[in-house]
Amino acid sequence: MSLNTKELQDEINKIQNEDTWLNLGEGLLKIIAILVVANIIVRIGKVAIHNIFKIRTLSPLSTSERREDTLSKLLDSVLTYVIYFIAIMMVLSVLGINVQALLAGAGIVGLAVGFGAQSLVKDIISGFFIIFEDQFSVGDHVRIDQFEGTVETIGLRTTKIKSWTGEVHILPNGSIVQVTNFSINNSIAIVDVGIAYEEDIEKAEKVIGELLEKMPEQYEDLIKTPELLGVQTLGPSEVTLRIVAETLPMKHVSVARKIRKDVKLYLDEHGIEIPYPRMVMYSKDSGNQKEPGI
Repeated sequence: MSLNTKELQDEINKIQNEDTWLNLGEGLLKIIAILVVANIIVRIGKVAIHNIFKIRTLSPLSTSERREDTLSKLLDSVLTYVIYFIAIMMVLSVLGINVQALLAGAGIVGLAVGFGAQSLVKDIISGFFIIFEDQFSVGDHVRIDQFEGTVETIGLRTTKIKSWTGEVHILPNGSIVQVTNFSINNSIAIVDVGIAYEEDIEKAEKVIGELLEKMPEQYEDLIKTPELLGVQTLGPSEVTLRIVAETLPMKHVSVARKIRKDVKLYLDEHGIEIPYPRMVMYSKDSGNQKEPGI
C-alpha cells in the first residue's frame, strides 16, 4: 500500500515539476510549428506547380491544356501526401515514438500486404501509363467499355467518368483495356436534307450553298465552311441532300441542330418545299385520281 502511495506521490511531483510543463509546452509548440510549416509548403508548392504549367503554355514545348490540367491535379495530390507524411513522422518523433522502428515494421507489413493486393498495384501502374501516355485527360469525352461520359478526375488507382445524365462511374484503372477518346480530334456533323421531287434540285443546291458560306461567321464551333456533298439518296417521296461540317471536338451534335434549323428556314424563304407524307387515292368506279395533302 505504501508502494502505491509512493508512486502516486512521484506522479504528483512530476506533474508539479516546472520542467515537465516546459517540455510539454515545447513539444506542443514543435507540433504546431511542424503542421503550420507543412501547410505553408503545400500551398507554396501548389502555386509553384500551377505557375510552372502557366510558363510552359508560353514556351514552344507546351503541352495541351487538358494534359496540363490532369498533371497539375496529380502533382498537387502527390505533393500533399508526401509533405503531410513527412510532417506526421516528425510529429511522432516529437512525441517520443521510434520512427525508424515504425517504418521498418510498416515495410514488413507492406511487403506482406503487397502480395495480397496485386490488383491495387495493377491499378496504380495502369494509372501511371494512362497519365503519362496521355490516353485521355480531365475534361475529355470518352467511352470505356459500356460507359461513356466526361472524365471528372484521373487518380493513380481510379478514374471517374460522369455521363450526360449525371451518373458518375468510378472505374479501377487496371480494368481499363480499351478507350475511345472523342476529344482529341475534330468532329464531323452530318446533316441530311430532304427536297421534294417537284423542286429544282440545282436551285436547292445553290440556295443551300449560299447559306453554308455564311455559317462560319455565325458559329464559332465550325472549323471551316460546311460542304454540300450533293444527292445522297432517292427516297420514296424526297431527294436527300447531304451536308458535312467539321466542328470542334464534341460540338457536332449542337452544330447539326443549328444547320437543320437554318436550312429549313432558308428553304422556306426561297419557296423550296421540303416533302411531307402524301396519300394517293384512286376511285375504282370513276377511275378519277385524288391527291389530298395529308
